[in-house]
Amino acid sequence: MKLAAQIAKVVVGVIFIFSGLIKLNDPVGTEIKLEEYFEVFAQDLPALHDLFMALIPLSLYLSVILCTAEVVLGIALLLGYKPKTTSWLLLGIILFFTFLTFYSAYFNKVTDCGCFGDAIKLKPWTSFGKDIFLLILILLILYKRKEFTAQTTGMLVALATVVSLGIAFYAIRHLPILDLLPYREGASIPDQMQPSEPIRYSYIFEKEGKEVQFESFPTDTTLKFKEMIILNEEAKPKITDYRTWNDEGDFTQESFKGSKLFVIVKNLKDINTAALPEIRQLLTDLKGSAVETLILTSASGEEIEKFRTEQQLKIPFYYADATVLKTISRSNPGIWLLKEGVVKGKWHFNDTPKAKEVLEKLSR
Repeated sequence: MKLAAQIAKVVVGVIFIFSGLIKLNDPVGTEIKLEEYFEVFAQDLPALHDLFMALIPLSLYLSVILCTAEVVLGIALLLGYKPKTTSWLLLGIILFFTFLTFYSAYFNKVTDCGCFGDAIKLKPWTSFGKDIFLLILILLILYKRKEFTAQTTGMLVALATVVSLGIAFYAIRHLPILDLLPYREGASIPDQMQPSEPIRYSYIFEKEGKEVQFESFPTDTTLKFKEMIILNEEAKPKITDYRTWNDEGDFTQESFKGSKLFVIVKNLKDINTAALPEIRQLLTDLKGSAVETLILTSASGEEIEKFRTEQQLKIPFYYADATVLKTISRSNPGIWLLKEGVVKGKWHFNDTPKAKEVLEKLSR
């Protein structure tokens, strides 16, 4: 039993460290997931609506705390630091995650829990199963905690805390160190909007009380259709919701032509206007070049027109879905550079490039 507990320590520690680091790489992504959960809970639990809505502005802080806790508790477990306290804290955090993944799976809400950030996508029931597995291991660790020798490794745990917070702070102030999103630099947006191979389906019908499966849609009208299943999920397009438009019509395919620099304005509620003078200068310096400069926003036409006037941004604007913009840019405003639909550059507003850097990116 002690050997099993030792193995459980290693498995839980490694998974918690990996999960925490992946999410610390992109704490804004975890913030978005927490906001989704709070919005769902506010809707599903009217009596606690105000509480959950009040938590939404705190999502980024909670994201950093949770992700840091995962890494620090994983390291503390492996090092044998305060085994009793560490075990109980691990139990608390896994119960919290298990509740979230069960809620996602059972009620089909927030179907991507973000357990491993954007590195590994798990289906809701798979995520729940993973948390049940970890819960069993943590209960075993908690049961055998008295047999573990406590180690004086407080300095290492403290160092892990500082480093974890440093990673999170860097990612928030700039961009994720490792960009795992489909709109990352070097990615072709049009290619990712296409399946990697023809999608294959399985068609489930019912006949005389029995299920019958076909690889092509049958012509027998006596069959009762039940469901259609995709056989090669991995072939599905990685991007399915990218679309840009204005009041005159769709602009999606046009956005892939030539060289385009988009100023991403996710919303006007929490935009950092202090960053706009540098962005204005960049737009001015790019005038006369082959780079077309545009605004991409989810704000209303009236709001963005007023914003453009106030901020002296005399460039065209186009609309995009708010969720898509959150995926494209983790900063507000952000800067996104495309050449023939391939992402050539992404910048946080704290790292607004000079025109020379933009042109160099396009020449590579």
